[in-house]
Amino acid sequence: ICHGKWTLWKSVTLFFLFFFSFSHVVFRPLMKEKLHQGITLVVDRYAFSGVAFTSAKENFCLDWCKQPDVGLPKPDLVLFLQLSPEEAAERGNFGNERYENSSFQEKVLQSFYHLMKDKTLNWKTMDASKSIEDLHRDIKSVAEETMQEVQNKPLGELWK
Repeated sequence: ICHGKWTLWKSVTLFFLFFFSFSHVVFRPLMKEKLHQGITLVVDRYAFSGVAFTSAKENFCLDWCKQPDVGLPKPDLVLFLQLSPEEAAERGNFGNERYENSSFQEKVLQSFYHLMKDKTLNWKTMDASKSIEDLHRDIKSVAEETMQEVQNKPLGELWK
């Protein structure tokens, strides 16, 4: 936490940040084992979503939010499925989640943009307004290309 008063809300936020990070730490040895066996892992959200959402809250620094996940296996590819807030709002059930409001989503998006500035990571932005079939085809193509490019490269560590 960068500054500000300690509140129950911050305590709950920290609990969830560390809970999700703890699950990554618990699975870190298994993830590394599978990767060394040549098994490709597809991980939904991984460390980035938690960092972006937590840092979008008041008084949480992006760098501080990254700390629990430092040293996780570094992903070979990070896909960011981009959809405008207007298009997201048109989809079913938008607004039912606690953080599905325009102002907070904009803060989260800015956190993601900041994370994407890290040139040590292979970020690819995908157009999520496409049809499911077209988006699937694009994701599959980028993933297969990346798998070929990295097959003989050593495993890195995230944010180290």
